[in-house]
Amino acid sequence: MSTQPLLQQQKRIALPTRVEPKVFFANERTFLSWLHFTVVLGGLAIALLNFGDRVGKISAGVFTFVAMAVMVYALYTFHWRATKIRKRETGPYDDRYGPTFLCFFLVAAVVTNFVLRFTSDKN
Repeated sequence: MSTQPLLQQQKRIALPTRVEPKVFFANERTFLSWLHFTVVLGGLAIALLNFGDRVGKISAGVFTFVAMAVMVYALYTFHWRATKIRKRETGPYDDRYGPTFLCFFLVAAVVTNFVLRFTSDKN
């Protein structure tokens, strides 16, 4: 016969979770992917600034603003994920709203470009 009471609860042993090195590298790779996109967007803005007329320069400012906002967002997301990984927190590391807002701002910038292009005075 067992000497333990029937309703005694078992103790849970907390084992430290092991974080694979590939998780850190995946976070860095995602950050670099976002930065690559902002460099492409900044290149588009510079091309509009250099080779465009007045409307192109206004659109270049809008695209530059979007690129800078995406850079700040990517840096924030990278540090947020790195902190969660370092503390070994569970939970989703995915980003549900960032790409949606990015697409919204890009569509707004392109629509602004088209509206300015078709409503400006033709010299």
